Amino acid sequence: MTANFSSALPLRSFPTSCNAFSFPQNASISHRSASRRLPTLAQKKALTPAAIEQRITELLSQMTLEEKAGQLTQYSGRELTGPASTRKTDLLNSIRGGQVGSMLNVKGVQDTRAIQAEALKSRLHIPLLFGLDVIHGYQTVFPVPLAEAASWDMAAIRQSAHVAAREAAAAGIHWTFAPMVDVGRDPRWGRVMEGAGEDTYLGSQIARARVLGFQGERLGGTDAVMACAKHFAAYGAAIAGRDYNAVDLSPQQLWEVYLPPFKAAVDAGAATFMNSFNTLNGVPATGSKYLQRDILKGQWQYPGFVVSDWGSIREMVSWGYASDISEASRHAITAGNDMDMENDAYFDALPKLVQQGKVDVALVDDAVRRILRKKFELGLFDDPYKFSDAKREKKVFSDPQHRVAARDVARKSMVLLKNERNALPLAAQGKIALIGPLAKSKRDLAGGWTVIADTTQIVSAFEGISQRAGKKAQLLYAKGCDATGDSGAGFAQAVETAKQADVIVLCLGETWDMSGEAKSRADISLPGVQEELFLALKATGKPIVAVLFAGRPMIFNAIADQADAILYAWFPGSEGGRALSDVLFGDYNPAGKLPSTFPRLMGQIPISYQQYSTGRPVVDPKNIRYRSAYIDAPNTPRYAFGHGLSYTTFKYSDLKVSQPRMTVAETVQVSCTLTNTGSRAGEEVVQLYLRDKVASVVRPSKSLRTSAKSASSPAKARR
Repeated sequence: MTANFSSALPLRSFPTSCNAFSFPQNASISHRSASRRLPTLAQKKALTPAAIEQRITELLSQMTLEEKAGQLTQYSGRELTGPASTRKTDLLNSIRGGQVGSMLNVKGVQDTRAIQAEALKSRLHIPLLFGLDVIHGYQTVFPVPLAEAASWDMAAIRQSAHVAAREAAAAGIHWTFAPMVDVGRDPRWGRVMEGAGEDTYLGSQIARARVLGFQGERLGGTDAVMACAKHFAAYGAAIAGRDYNAVDLSPQQLWEVYLPPFKAAVDAGAATFMNSFNTLNGVPATGSKYLQRDILKGQWQYPGFVVSDWGSIREMVSWGYASDISEASRHAITAGNDMDMENDAYFDALPKLVQQGKVDVALVDDAVRRILRKKFELGLFDDPYKFSDAKREKKVFSDPQHRVAARDVARKSMVLLKNERNALPLAAQGKIALIGPLAKSKRDLAGGWTVIADTTQIVSAFEGISQRAGKKAQLLYAKGCDATGDSGAGFAQAVETAKQADVIVLCLGETWDMSGEAKSRADISLPGVQEELFLALKATGKPIVAVLFAGRPMIFNAIADQADAILYAWFPGSEGGRALSDVLFGDYNPAGKLPSTFPRLMGQIPISYQQYSTGRPVVDPKNIRYRSAYIDAPNTPRYAFGHGLSYTTFKYSDLKVSQPRMTVAETVQVSCTLTNTGSRAGEEVVQLYLRDKVASVVRPSKSLRTSAKSASSPAKARR
């Protein structure tokens, strides 16, 4: 099949549109309104924005300064749903006293409903917002976000977010602390797992898709939650890839690389933003007026609210930017931080700061207005319990289509890095040796940031392959070694098992708790003795298909050089084992492309495909004297951004550009013909890169400017 692609591109723009994708709406909404003194929204009829603003103005006029500070305060609810404690009693009293505006880490209809009832005992009966880190699924676990980015499939990514939102909303959650839209170019940073990789354009596309997936077209639906774009801003550039560290960036890098995905989130209607732990050029992001007031709320006219990251207000004291929590609170509210997450700062400090004339009450009122606006838009003043419906929770959690979607997204996320001598796909016959520390693992396939880590619901590689192999193939198993540690005691058994087989499927990688927040690694090589296990098996002469599970790019040079095939499966989620078997046996033709560059060596990090030629570029790899090069390694990565193989082949032809020159205000039409020249149906991600050869500032050697994903069959033509 031949497909024709074209794209019109402005000369200097960051396109942020994504493929259209529609979802069924949940039409069954249960109304159980609590009585209260305040005017309520008319049931089944949303107020106009002007009417909402009028209601907020009326409500603000009734609030004390302490009640306003309460609306800006968020606490974790683990203590409320766990054993009795002093803090539990104190928190419940604070909620009843109108001193809390939001809770996080409270989930499930029973708990959210019970705690909401406590909030409605307050003087003004203002409902709580319930937030939670729903990063890549709620009950149904989807691939980690970096894996989903490898699909380059905006419809699939949006669907993943929609399913997560539907389940979270059914459990009483109003708000997720996702998507993370930080551009990440240092794989040592554990939180690359949560993002979309290294590219600004792709990250902007995915930011939009995930916001729309979480929120739908507008707030208020019981199958959607508020999105939160984080971490504002430049957290992905933390020095040395170390979490919570400083960031130093030029304005050019900030605006060209790190801010566009956040602007895409604004344009998609993201209800909230979260600032970050890092400093930016010497100023903590939580206290940065430049980021929050000048850019976000000023230049971008953002109408939502900004929440601090956990404890980031008080951390300004540790940074040495504030002398105490009161001064930190003043910095935060002045800079534009609206809600205080787990700082114990605003409620005590803000009323005193206003009374002392150190903070203008108008700043407090603006922050409260932004938060109340979202509570109105969600419909919580009409029905505080609209998201806490036990029947809907049970129905949504039992929807089998969620697992179907998770399997589809997982297989679309897997990247075929290498496939020599047609080692893949596997034949469902003969003897297959399944070896490796992650072959039977369930928990690891879910990755970090799981809300309900029920390992019995996760399909392991062993289970998925066993189910697919059927009776014609014999599956042999040996663990070989642990994922970490230095023991090779299991090597001998693994080698003997391999000798009996026709092919080895070797499951290696990180454990689930080696990627994510506070999981930065100084060495991103395969942990433990896993690469030694590979070498021992290689010595048997049997073909080896290496399956790598991880939340980040890793370094695995011996495997890259010597394995017959390599499938990067990431942390694929609940249906990981079945999705893996789909790809290994050819039931699904892999189409994933890397969203991040894979380095050869640690010394190449940070690394990205957007390199500059420099004044002394490497023209001949054999002649690097006095060139911008390493003397002990090539400049090139192990696997490039955008790399990914297929079981079929594609031919690009008829590349056309509508005009040879253009001005800044013009667009150019670029088109090509894509032909499936292989023997299998497959999908290809067409990627268009541009370079401005002569410019007012130095430009990268290439920059992604658009992409399109196409499915095609062989031996047929279509224009």
